Amino acid sequence: MNFVGRQCLRVLQNNVKHQSLSYNFDRVFSFKSALSLENLYPESRQKLYTPSFVPDPNLKFDGFIPMNKLDIKYSASSGPGGQHVNRVNTKVDLRFQLSTATWLSEEIRTKLAEQYKNKVNKDGYLVIQSDLTRSQHLNLADALEKLREMIRSTLVEPPKPTPESEEKKRKNLLRAARERLHEKRIRSQIKQSRRVPHTEF
Repeated sequence: MNFVGRQCLRVLQNNVKHQSLSYNFDRVFSFKSALSLENLYPESRQKLYTPSFVPDPNLKFDGFIPMNKLDIKYSASSGPGGQHVNRVNTKVDLRFQLSTATWLSEEIRTKLAEQYKNKVNKDGYLVIQSDLTRSQHLNLADALEKLREMIRSTLVEPPKPTPESEEKKRKNLLRAARERLHEKRIRSQIKQSRRVPHTEF
């Protein structure tokens, strides 16, 4: 076991000893933990995924994701790592079908399909992958956190444009149109100058 693995195990043992892990027995197929990726890898140089959004308690999503509603598969990760990479399946492929995801509201499913259409395949599955670390559990935690951030981002209302920003946008569009017409006129003059003059016999 490498240094990071030993450190991860030490954090887990300390949290179990102090009973800082909180389980939700009503939801058998999922769990909630007080651990974070930063606590598991406090000295890691890897850029672990951390959400930039601070959840609002009044939002329609509380962060719970039913694990039995997800299709999770593991495969070999790419990148450096020697033969160990070829022997273990640490890459996580997490997906679920948006149309049948009844654990999400219709509003969230519609916005997910619109905002993240590049992550929805032709069968209607939202696909999230993670091969950030060489740990299967940490990659799964990373993929789940990405999914939570995506869901929360659909519930944030975009700021309304101010009159100043609208006027600035209108002026930029006018300037772009004038520049386009100016360049078009220059190209037309260049083409006309290249024409061979027509002579009559």
